Amino acid sequence: MATRLFGSAPWDCFCSLHYTTVQLGTPGMKFMVALDTGSDLFWVPCEGTAYAPDFEVSKYDPEGSSTSKRVSCNDSLCAHRNRCMGSFNNCPYMVSYVSAETSTSGILVEDVLHLKTEDSHRELVEAYVTFGCGQVQSGSFLDAAAPNGLFGLGMEKISVPSILSREGFTADSFSMCFGHDGVGRINFGDKGSPDQEETPFNVNPSHPTYNITVTQIRVGTDLMDIDFTALFDSGTSFTYLGDPTYTRLSESFNSLARDKRRPPDPRIPFEYCYDMSSDANASFIPSLSLTMKGGSQFAVYDPIIVISTQSELVYCLAVVKSTQLNIIGQNFMTGYNVVFDREKFVLGWKKFDCYDVENHTSLPFKPKSTNVPPAVAAGLGNHSTPESTKKTRNSQTSAASLPYHSHFPLTWFRFVILLFVLL
Repeated sequence: MATRLFGSAPWDCFCSLHYTTVQLGTPGMKFMVALDTGSDLFWVPCEGTAYAPDFEVSKYDPEGSSTSKRVSCNDSLCAHRNRCMGSFNNCPYMVSYVSAETSTSGILVEDVLHLKTEDSHRELVEAYVTFGCGQVQSGSFLDAAAPNGLFGLGMEKISVPSILSREGFTADSFSMCFGHDGVGRINFGDKGSPDQEETPFNVNPSHPTYNITVTQIRVGTDLMDIDFTALFDSGTSFTYLGDPTYTRLSESFNSLARDKRRPPDPRIPFEYCYDMSSDANASFIPSLSLTMKGGSQFAVYDPIIVISTQSELVYCLAVVKSTQLNIIGQNFMTGYNVVFDREKFVLGWKKFDCYDVENHTSLPFKPKSTNVPPAVAAGLGNHSTPESTKKTRNSQTSAASLPYHSHFPLTWFRFVILLFVLL
C-alpha cells in the first residue's frame, strides 16, 4: 500500500531523500526512516521527548515492546562510556552531522527489526539490532529531513548492514537501486552481478566510509584529468564538490550549454542555472560522466534539476560548491543499482530498472523534500561485536530487501512522500 501526501514547500526546499518504512519491536511499530550511507547509527524518536514536528510521527517506547532491551555502558557497542555514571547504566549516544547544527542524542537499545526474505519461501526474519532511542534532535531533524528517524547504512559495526552480516543473516554487502521515477529498493546481502562496473573503496581504518576516487570527468567532449576522492552518500540529495574540481566542471558545462544563463539567485543553491526554452531538448544539455579509479565509467544520467515557477522553467547543473568534503549525492546515482560490497571493499554499479528483481534481494524505500539533508555523520568509532539474540536466522545472501523511493518533482513548490509497508 502506498500513501501519498501533497503539500506546499518553500522555494528553497531543494533536497530529496530516500525513505523506507521499517517495523520495530513487539508488537511491531512502523517508522518511516531516511536511508543514509553517509552515517552509521540507526535511530528513531522516543516516547517522552520534546520532539514535536508539525505533523504526527511514530515514537518508540522501550517499555511498550516486550522484546526491548536497553544497552548498558559495559556493552561493546557503547561508544560514550566516559559519559556513563556506572557500568550498568543506560548507554548514551550522540551523533553530530555535517549539516549545520543537526544532531541526535539519546540512549542505545536493542530490539527486533522485522524483515522478509525475497526468495521463493518469503521467510519472516526477526533480527535483533542495536539502535538509538532518540531523545533530543536538532537542526534539520526538527524540520523535514528525518522526522521519524534515520537508517544509518555505514561501515561501522553499529550499522544495520554490519549487524545483519555479523549475526549471519546476510552477506556483508547491500545494494540500492535508484529509479528515474523515484522508486527504488535496498537489498541486504546483495553482492551485485558479474557484469557490473566496480571501483575500490578508500578505507580509513579509524573511521571507514564509502569513499572512492575519481580520476577523470567528461563534460560533453571535454575530458578533464582531475583526481579527487568523494563519499558516496545516499543521505545527501545533491553532489557537492570543492575546488578546483567544482570550477572546472561547472565552467566546462557552462561553455557547452546552449541556453541563456540566469543571474545568481540567493534562493537557489545552484550557481549555474539556465532558462529552459519552449522547444527544450534533453540532447542539448551537456552530458556528464566520471572515470573511477581502475578505469570504470560512471555516466551521470541526471546532472540537472528542473525548477518550475509560475511563469517559467529553469534548469540548473545540480552540483553545489563545497567548502568541506566532496560528496557524490543521490542525484548522480539515478538509473543505477549501486552495490556497497563491504567484503571486497568495492563499490559496484550497473544500469538497472528498479522494478526488475533480477539477481537482487531487497527492501523498499521512499523520498521526501527537506531544507538540508542529514549528510555525513561524525563516526561512533570502531566497536567490537555486541551480544545479541535472534529469533530467526537465514544464512542465505539474499536475506531481506526493502523498496524505496527517490523523487525529484518537476516543480519544487510541492513535495511527495511515498510510504511503503514492508510486511
